[in-house]
Amino acid sequence: MPAAVHFGAGNIGRGFVGLLLHEAGYDLVFSDVASDLVDAINAASEYTVHEAGPGGRDHVVTGFRAVDSRRDPDAAADAVAAADVVTTAVGPTVLRFVAPVIVAGLERRGADQPPAAIMACENAIGATDLLRTEVAAAAGDRVDELLAKAVFANTAVDRIVPAPQASAGIDVTVEPYFEWAIEAGPFAGGPPGIPGAHFVDDLAPYIERKLFTVNTGHAATAYLGAQAGHATIAESLSDPAIETVVAAALAETSAVLVERHGLDPDELAGYRAKILDRFRNPELPDTVQRVGRQPLRKLSRHERFVGPAAEAAERRLSTAALVQAMGAALAFADQGDEEAVRLQELLRSRTPDEFVAEVTGLGTEHPLYLDVRAAVMARQAQL
Repeated sequence: MPAAVHFGAGNIGRGFVGLLLHEAGYDLVFSDVASDLVDAINAASEYTVHEAGPGGRDHVVTGFRAVDSRRDPDAAADAVAAADVVTTAVGPTVLRFVAPVIVAGLERRGADQPPAAIMACENAIGATDLLRTEVAAAAGDRVDELLAKAVFANTAVDRIVPAPQASAGIDVTVEPYFEWAIEAGPFAGGPPGIPGAHFVDDLAPYIERKLFTVNTGHAATAYLGAQAGHATIAESLSDPAIETVVAAALAETSAVLVERHGLDPDELAGYRAKILDRFRNPELPDTVQRVGRQPLRKLSRHERFVGPAAEAAERRLSTAALVQAMGAALAFADQGDEEAVRLQELLRSRTPDEFVAEVTGLGTEHPLYLDVRAAVMARQAQL
């Protein structure tokens, strides 16, 4: 039986990537640093992935175990050494902590083993490239030898998984819709067998369509909803004023996708409508706090707001709704989120020019600069 290791045993790990690897026939090992979660997974013989919403059904997952890469890094490295596929869903900023474990696993792989397929399933452009860079840095003098034992492929992943329910145990609730696109180019000898994924020649349109529609729309709904006092994503999108701004922001990102990748405008309009319907799913009680967390990352230069808005401005396309959503993000002040707290500290301690440079990475000469600076000044006037 082929083997797979997935770093990050949270909701996405169990409810999306892990599920598809299980359905593809892999012997599945979850690696995580949350000791209680690892213990709970190892105490269970199965868990259920519940699809909530129209057309949803339950999937029972079996044939898995978990290792604690903090308590027992050797066990995690051994799992990587034996794996055909290695995936992650830990967040882009955590990949540097996963890399040394992968390096240790690659060191233990035999010369007769085929290269491991390594794929970072994160909400970021080029996440696997980032992971490969971190693995190379951790490999030191053995970098060429160890990189030859792996194939790194970027991916685009899409499935909404709300915050866990307190009584769910290790079961997970997800939406029925999912997409896992993987670049085919790195797999010269043929891609790994994952029927639930699809392999594409050019991944960029898939990544950016998802990031600049699903991620931009989700975050915009969260920040506008939090600003208006709403608790959930579905509740926020039921507010006509918020729906209008979110729809306009996604029309702006679609205009960029049409210009950059030549995507069909009518197909993008249908895709946007599908995305908004997914956000309205009342059976996914996703909170604005969960979706809005890490606002500093989401306001950075190549992320879901500034990335498409900057290109739209460069192409003389509309950016008004995206800038309005960024203004709502600046007001996100959830005390339970470290980045939200830091965001408000920066707004109080930096001049508008300093803030725009530090957080968004925009230069003063950029055509988007003055609009973002005005949004920052408006927020600072409220503090």
